[in-house]
Amino acid sequence: MLKKLLSLFVLMVGMIVSSPALTKELPDFTELVEKQGLAVVNISTSQIIRNAQGFPGISEDDPFYEFFRRFAPQMPREQESQSLGSGFIISADGYIMTNAHVVDRADKITVRLTDKREFRAKVIGADKRTDIALLKIEATGLPRVSIGDPNKLKVGEWVVAIGSPFGFDSSVTAGIVSAKGRSLPQDNFVPFIQTDVAINPGNSGGPLFNMNGEVVGINSQIYTRSGGSMGLSFAIPIDVATQVVDQLRSTGKVTRGRIGVMIQELTRELADSFGLSKPSGALISNVEKNGPADKAGIEASDVILKYDGKPVDSSADLPRMVAATKPGSKVTIELWRKGAVKQVAVVVAEMPEENKLARAAKELADDVAEMIARLGIAVSELSRDQMQGLQVNGGLLVEEVKGSAARAAGLHQGDVLLAIGNMPIRSLAQFNDILKQVPKGRNVALLVRRGDSASYVAIRLDEK
Repeated sequence: MLKKLLSLFVLMVGMIVSSPALTKELPDFTELVEKQGLAVVNISTSQIIRNAQGFPGISEDDPFYEFFRRFAPQMPREQESQSLGSGFIISADGYIMTNAHVVDRADKITVRLTDKREFRAKVIGADKRTDIALLKIEATGLPRVSIGDPNKLKVGEWVVAIGSPFGFDSSVTAGIVSAKGRSLPQDNFVPFIQTDVAINPGNSGGPLFNMNGEVVGINSQIYTRSGGSMGLSFAIPIDVATQVVDQLRSTGKVTRGRIGVMIQELTRELADSFGLSKPSGALISNVEKNGPADKAGIEASDVILKYDGKPVDSSADLPRMVAATKPGSKVTIELWRKGAVKQVAVVVAEMPEENKLARAAKELADDVAEMIARLGIAVSELSRDQMQGLQVNGGLLVEEVKGSAARAAGLHQGDVLLAIGNMPIRSLAQFNDILKQVPKGRNVALLVRRGDSASYVAIRLDEK
């Protein structure tokens, strides 16, 4: 009797273990890899680093140059730097999608297929803001991936990555979607897909597949303290990448919209202070003078609730929405101001190229540095709200008093500079242009407003 009961127990355990309800939770990736892995490629790049002197960072005019030339071995005048990455074929005629950082500054790009054929690739276009690049090889009849919808992904869903980590071609790793819509520092235009798929150097640019064998993302970044996988990897949603690639393919560059505002996250405390029932929306902290938002009447402290009819759930949503808008388009923005909902129409402008933005930032930094050097003060331009409150058309706010001459003249933090001589101050750049015409060591008269009164003070320009 005991033997019969034991046999029955073993039979029941076997039936439970082999139950479809349990085994379906253990996915089989073999068919996916066999079908889609053929469209995943290895990308190797090389870059020639030229060193004219033979000693990196040492000029021939440096007094130590002769010492190094005689007694230290010279570096080769040209060195080749190599790197590896991944990519995937999106069309049978040889268009390939990868990360921009994989091919950045490369002198030579080689694409190797799974059948070991190698092709020289050219860059059709690259967008550093989203880290997307489009390559082209001269081939036809190539296998290509199927594109899926990342918006249908669910947290906890199985996903698969195929790539070349550390140069190991066609490596397959799997995991689950950990989160969606992740915002990362300095990546305002990408709502990343976070996964725990093992991603390592060399996986960059490779595809992230759902269980239907469709590409839903491009593996782009990892969070690591060791240089290897720590279970925190981030993929660019394929719909974002496709929008970028379509522009790169047609024009070779990407245009984005801008409305000229600075935003910050709306906390629950801030929402309460503005009379909002919940902390959703984008809080405007600053408005660019004469920018699209300024012309539309948007002000600092406004909270944008909807953009072009779409809800703005968090501040991270707004840059993506605006960037995706075609420059010149007129959109309606719904905002919260002083306890009431208001709608304004904004004509979206074109976002400058990165080098132009960097140049503008450098010019502003140079203006501030020159102001500190010559007057001993750090200043900033007044916001639209500040000018309205002071009932002025321009001016500069003294942020900090750094020099003895400025202190001797009686300048304080919070003062507002309204004019230099009889010239009203309209901007930081204009003020610096006027200063450049004043000889060093001379006094200048500044009209300073403090509280409700304004008076001139004399300050001597730094003679250094």
